[in-house]
Amino acid sequence: MRGVLYLAKKYMVPSLTDRCTDYLSENLDSSNVFSILPYAQKYEEKNLVDRCWKVIDEETEAAVKSDAFATIERSLLEAVVEREPLNVAEVELFKGVVDWAKKELGKRGIVADGQEKRKIIGEQIIKAIRFPVMKQEEFAAVVLDSKILTYEEVANIIKYFNSVISNSSMVGFPVTRRSGTTVELIRCCRFGSATFGWNNEDSSIVFSVDRDILLHGVYLFGSTPDNSYSVTLTIYSRFGVSLAYTEGTFSSQLHASESYYGFDVLFKEPILLKKGELYHLNACMSGPKTFYGTQGQQSIHCSGVTFSLLTGISALSVHFRGVNSARQGQFNEFIFSLIK
Repeated sequence: MRGVLYLAKKYMVPSLTDRCTDYLSENLDSSNVFSILPYAQKYEEKNLVDRCWKVIDEETEAAVKSDAFATIERSLLEAVVEREPLNVAEVELFKGVVDWAKKELGKRGIVADGQEKRKIIGEQIIKAIRFPVMKQEEFAAVVLDSKILTYEEVANIIKYFNSVISNSSMVGFPVTRRSGTTVELIRCCRFGSATFGWNNEDSSIVFSVDRDILLHGVYLFGSTPDNSYSVTLTIYSRFGVSLAYTEGTFSSQLHASESYYGFDVLFKEPILLKKGELYHLNACMSGPKTFYGTQGQQSIHCSGVTFSLLTGISALSVHFRGVNSARQGQFNEFIFSLIK
């Protein structure tokens, strides 16, 4: 059918072109999408191109494992790896890229060692792979064995896994999941009730979690929609090292419970929190008085994760200002996702 499409285009027979593209679209799936897409692009058949990308986005893993993927042009490989909506485990995408590189090197009679694989793949594609979202065991078993990354890159990713560094500029690779694999955000509420009258000085909490999670941000109390707040939210390690921060001006919205007002403050990238490690959240707020939570607990269990608040700061207090008690204060909700 691709040959017929070529003839229909060459001899300018629109009706035949339409029948060809309709047939290809109707028979498109993950096994043949990478065979059809290059032709759809070559003949500028936009509807068919869009349909191909839809299949790639929705069935990425199967498409990447197809025989056709290993034969695509490097420019198309680059477009795939840089694509945001892919629905694929990052380690499977990486395996597909490595298999593509081996195939290309094999055509040229070049031994497929780590250096040659990296050279044929190219820096733009390597830097678009989201190694930090992989599981540590996947990274160790698949990526390290490929010998594609440099020592420094490996060290930075391991530091990210262990919360020594926290964002893409520091680690050198994107640290967020692709939107096609975005997990549901979970909200863990600390308080049983809320009341009004909190003064906006620095507010802090010190806490740990009992399993690795990704912290996306927090819900802070506000007041009425007429009032806005300037906020700088920072998360520190137990030693007072800043892991990430975000800042902005926020307007209050009525909470889903319709009992008080507040707003989400989200980090630009989720922060990996490690099981058993202490973390310090500090919110520097400027604005009118707010609601605040009451009837809080020292331990809160949500979706299989326990958040434990540290109330006796003792020797660590040199790092922490304005520490709220477990019973009352700001930071109404932890907003997080689970690491599968």
